Parts: sequence; structure tokens; C-alpha cells
Amino acid sequence: MSPGPEVDLPLVARGKVREVYDAGAGRLLLVASDRISAYDHVLPTPIPDKGRVLTQLSVWWFAQLAPLLERFGASHHLLSATDVPPAVTGRAMLVQRLEMLPVECVARGYLAGSGTREYERTGAILDVALPAGLVEGSRLPSPVFTPSTKAEAGEHDEAIAFERVVELVGAGRAEELRALTLELYREAAELAEEAGIVLADTKFEFGVAADGGLVLGDEVLTPDSSRFWPATLWSPGAAQPSYDKQYVRDWLTASGWDRVSPPPELPGDVVAATRERYVTAYERLTGTTFR
Repeated sequence: MSPGPEVDLPLVARGKVREVYDAGAGRLLLVASDRISAYDHVLPTPIPDKGRVLTQLSVWWFAQLAPLLERFGASHHLLSATDVPPAVTGRAMLVQRLEMLPVECVARGYLAGSGTREYERTGAILDVALPAGLVEGSRLPSPVFTPSTKAEAGEHDEAIAFERVVELVGAGRAEELRALTLELYREAAELAEEAGIVLADTKFEFGVAADGGLVLGDEVLTPDSSRFWPATLWSPGAAQPSYDKQYVRDWLTASGWDRVSPPPELPGDVVAATRERYVTAYERLTGTTFR
């Protein structure tokens, strides 16, 4: 669901899930909708409360990660989650406007998804060598940095080698991105583990402030940008139960959809089960009831 005309600000961009508005004075308003995307398509069926979960969980994570960012001389882009138009309260953030870097910073602590397929083919994830004998769901010896491009709407993100990151942002910035991404992942994985959740992988996006400082932007550590697995059910060797949109991906695959034609409507039970997974992730991580 889009915010509609209640947001009386210039529209800067409309993404798969969010609208971005110019709030003036070097600020943007990020409004998360209930839309859900999979396989580079926006599905026709929204997930109730999804936008609120994404926003409120991101706000919580920004607070948890602020001390680590400060130790790295970095910061995050969140200015306020309350000083927003009433029509979008709960699903909007007022943030610092940044020059976003053209890299998606992916951290993996477990083998899953496209990483599994690449490993089975080559024994590595692009230029990151991995030990033999791993299976779907295996914990990696240590977290790895497997960045990707930021694709235009309708196109696919593509995994890239670290040397390509260097070409895109420079050697010093590339090293900074890798180090900070992995430290953020480690910190978040520890917090998730305390909540009974395995953080299998996640992606971060960074921008540069006017003073040249590195800033964590976009959303962080949500069920849209991460794989969350119930720790008590983790069992390497197969796809894992999850608190993220993998459930929707699995249903789409089983439905026979060809990923080229317009995606099908989601059945009511799939919508309800997806909402439950998103809310469960929020409640377990934050220790609070979703309202």
C-alpha cells in the first residue's frame, strides 16, 4: 500500500517496497509499504503490517548498532521515526540524505540460497574460497563478505568480486566497507542468537555524508534483507524454516510460476503465514509485542 496523497512532499523515488520523499534541509522521508517483492518482481498481494514491521525493526537495530558504528567513525542515517506525517506514523523514517555507494554489502555466516548454488558449482562464493564438505545451512568457519551490484528496477543484482568493489569505490573505502559489514554482522548475529534466532546472512547499504563520513542507510536486519532461522530448528543439509520472505519464495516456486510472466496473487493462508513470520521476527528480536 502506498502512502497516497497524505504525504505532501515531493516524491524522489518509488522502489519495490518504499517511497522516498524530499523532506528538505538535506533530509528524506522513507515510507515503507506493505508490498512484497520476490525474484525481482513486486507481487500483487500486500502483506498486512509489513511496512510497520520493517520500519520499527530497522529503528530498533539502528539503536543497537550505533555504538559499534561510532567505534568505526561511522554513523547511521536515522534522524527520527516520530517526526513524520501522521498518515504514515509507524512505517516512516526521517533520514539524512546521502550519496549512496553502488554496492550491496552482503555478509554471510551460513551457506544458503544463491551462496549454496555457487558453492556447489565452484567450491567458493565468487572470489571467497570455502572449505569442502559444506551443505545447505552449514555454518561457515567465519563470516564472509560477498558483495553485489545494485541493480536497476526489474534487473537482477549480481555478485561481484572484492576487486570490483575496489574499482567502484576505491581501495580504502572498499576495505572499510568489508570490515564494517562483517563487524555489524557479528554484532547482530550475537544479539539474534540471544533471541533464539540464527542470522544466516544479511545485506547492508552505505552512503557518504557531506563531510565524507560513512553512513549506514536504507533498512537494516529486517526479514526483507536477511535470513532469520529459528535456532532450535537449525539442521544443516536442507533448506531451513525461516522468519523471512523465503516462505513466499518457496510458495512461488511450488506454484509453477515461471518468474517471467506477472506473478500470481498470494492465497490468504500464505499472506497470513508470511505476516506471522515477520511479526515473530520482530517480537523475538526486540523482546516487545508488535502493536
